[in-house]
Amino acid sequence: MTVQTWTYILVAVTFMLYIVIAFLSRAGSTKDFYVAGGGVPPLANGLATAADWMSAASFLGMAGLISFSGYDGSVYLMGWTGGYVLLALLLAPYLRKFGKYTVPDFIGDRYYSNLARTVAVICALLVSFTYVAGQMRGVGLVFSRFLEVPVERGVVYGMVIVLFYAVLGGMKGITYTQVAQYCVLIFAFMVPAIFISIQMTGNPVPQLGMGGHILGESVSLLDKLDGLSTDLGFAQYTNGSKPVIDIFFITMALMVGTAGLPHVIVRFFTVPKVRDARKSAGYALLFIAVLYTTAPAIAVFARTNLLETVSNKEYASMPAWFSKWEATGLITFEDKNGDGRIQYVADEVVNELTVDRDIMVLANPEIANLPNWVIALVAAGGLAAALSTAAGLLLVISTSISHDLIKKQIKPDISDKGELIAARLSAFAAVCVAGYFGINPRDFVAATVALAFGLAAASFFPAIILGIFYKKMNKEGAIAGMVFGIGVMAFYILKFKFDMFGGGGREDWWFGISPEGFGTVAMMLNFIVSIIISKFTADPPKEVQEIVENIRIPKGSGKAKSH
Repeated sequence: MTVQTWTYILVAVTFMLYIVIAFLSRAGSTKDFYVAGGGVPPLANGLATAADWMSAASFLGMAGLISFSGYDGSVYLMGWTGGYVLLALLLAPYLRKFGKYTVPDFIGDRYYSNLARTVAVICALLVSFTYVAGQMRGVGLVFSRFLEVPVERGVVYGMVIVLFYAVLGGMKGITYTQVAQYCVLIFAFMVPAIFISIQMTGNPVPQLGMGGHILGESVSLLDKLDGLSTDLGFAQYTNGSKPVIDIFFITMALMVGTAGLPHVIVRFFTVPKVRDARKSAGYALLFIAVLYTTAPAIAVFARTNLLETVSNKEYASMPAWFSKWEATGLITFEDKNGDGRIQYVADEVVNELTVDRDIMVLANPEIANLPNWVIALVAAGGLAAALSTAAGLLLVISTSISHDLIKKQIKPDISDKGELIAARLSAFAAVCVAGYFGINPRDFVAATVALAFGLAAASFFPAIILGIFYKKMNKEGAIAGMVFGIGVMAFYILKFKFDMFGGGGREDWWFGISPEGFGTVAMMLNFIVSIIISKFTADPPKEVQEIVENIRIPKGSGKAKSH
């Protein structure tokens, strides 16, 4: 069977599985919709958390990013996995013990202020919309190549599927759907990695194959890739070019950004006990590590195969996969010297080939000439990764509007049924907005990915940490810190990502810190402003200080209260 036929079969089967699970576990109350009734077992929650986190960016983008940046890409591995250590140790158990539905709910009650709640809602919406637009683009990309439909139509297909099980099932349906999606995406990620590792090195373990010798040759795979890269004028793959300060700040920003992402944090409100929240984080880190330790191997395999396949080759003799990706516009060839050969080199003046790095995971099995069912499996896995995260983000958006704005501020006497309807209508509106940004413009997400992590790092992380561990932190300090952190981060991103406020290049970065790493600076400023303001304003009410003392009492095995 053809790749397209296999893709239709696998995508149809997996989509039907997600829909059936969502229908069987549909939400019947607001508690089901928001936190799955608070009864998800730790293992299932760990699987769902892993699927929630491993978005299209992780599945499709990360290995592609590492394949082009080499050693410098390690900051994303360290930052995105390290964030879960922070979650497990500093946030998850305490937030679960506090017993709220959402991050804005925690901030609103901890800082006894609807203004603090509103600021948190704005942050949650901005971060979540940025992320969910990326997932919609990932869905469109997969549909565009493998089902041969326009990207716009692919995004619409994804919107319909996500809308169905997010609106119907809420957190309860999403949780068990994400368990299935993790199984699909990790299988789809590992199978081609194992195939290619055996094909290139004879080792079935990709993580080991990456450092092994090429079959029939005396040179190691990494040494060969270094040689191929330098021969074409690219930087040596195994050497980094980023300054140490920027590596540190990017890694830290990704870590605290991960620990502050609302769609990740909300997962720890779904387990029965405080102890289960910590277990869930541990399981999630283990399941995430499977993909994240394999991504560098896939990056090496893909980059090596690409360079050997296209460099200085006759354009007319390129395999079928090349023309199919050309049709999507994600690979472009311009024969500048008219010799009919592909000049893929670092020199932009001479270079004739442009490759979108987001396609590397999807194109890798085709470049390696793997069976058609394996190629289609990767497409199904990419959709699972994009849809799982999109659903979690949509839930954050809908609960922020229905629970934190409508229930807590606008109409406190709304019935349980009315709140559930409001949540579903909010999810519907959010899907439409996310779909729009997934299509128009295309570079929206790529240009603002740093903004999502920066906002989470600069706003939520300090407010949550101080809210848990500093009982004298008051509403004035928290609000000032969040607003200042968001403002500084937004200014830096707009200045250096969008060339506003005078713009500037790398040489103009403050202290040599990239926009991707500036979230760390904004976070530090948030901490400083929050603490200084709290020192010169009134202490929190006594009952709030008692709550803070209570959530830090190490009774990890007891039932957590719910509100």
